[in-house]
Amino acid sequence: MTASARTIWPGVLLAAGGAVAFSGKAIIVKLSYRYGVDAVTVIMYRMLFALPLFALLSWWSGRGKPPLTFHDWRVLAGLGFSGYYLASFLDFAGLQYIGASLERLILYLNPTVVLGVGLLLYQRKVSRSQWLALVLSYLGVFVVFGHDASVSGNANTVLGALLVFGSAVSYALYLVFSGEAVKRIGVLRLTGLATGIACILCIGQFFVLRPVSAMVVAPQVLWLALINATLCTFMPVLMIMVAVERVGAGVASQAGMVGPVSTIFLSVLLLDEPVTGWMIAGTTLVMSGIWLLTRPQR
Repeated sequence: MTASARTIWPGVLLAAGGAVAFSGKAIIVKLSYRYGVDAVTVIMYRMLFALPLFALLSWWSGRGKPPLTFHDWRVLAGLGFSGYYLASFLDFAGLQYIGASLERLILYLNPTVVLGVGLLLYQRKVSRSQWLALVLSYLGVFVVFGHDASVSGNANTVLGALLVFGSAVSYALYLVFSGEAVKRIGVLRLTGLATGIACILCIGQFFVLRPVSAMVVAPQVLWLALINATLCTFMPVLMIMVAVERVGAGVASQAGMVGPVSTIFLSVLLLDEPVTGWMIAGTTLVMSGIWLLTRPQR
């Protein structure tokens, strides 16, 4: 193995591992719903367990750094609301109506949404290959969505898909508007603080919408929430950040293509969701489109 390969492979493996861990979130949420809880409760416990971890991350990454200004806190509040609170809540709500595999494919459209936001807000040019990537990606999602909707015959499939796509849009806005803040605050400190704000919002939302007695849930829900907060939320955030630092965003995105495949595998293994030719065809189209969109340019 050459020196360059030894340098790049740890970053690639970190990115792939982070993508697989992130994909496990949908499986954990779907398993939690089997115990009679709703999205508000599931996300509250996930964020309750994640809050100390992200608070520790923000403290550690902020050592020796200048204190944040009022403007910084205002930006962090907006980013935390869009990128981690609203995106997470819409995603969890959508998972009540659609399968984990379709949810992961819709969220995997995120680079295309970022491209669309850049086009609408900044009039950025879209190349021919990028248009082709958009067509392939959305065609793939429509293939899987159309099959699931026709099989279930349930209008809630449409609602679930729209909620998850809203999550992708919300997170894309976070990515677009976080650029300057990342340069000023630092990526680890920003992630820790923005996610901490989102944790507080999710916990507060529960007590606004539900009585305190609703905190009493099956022990399995608590264990699943702990796994979700640690292995499927905090750890993959760190893994992907380190991967991007080592190999760049383009290579990390390519390695992250293992995410939808792992979701399909886990959904079959743990949720008994069927794998159909429509699912395989749609996943292939989406992954081809995202590969075309995120491949490193010469």
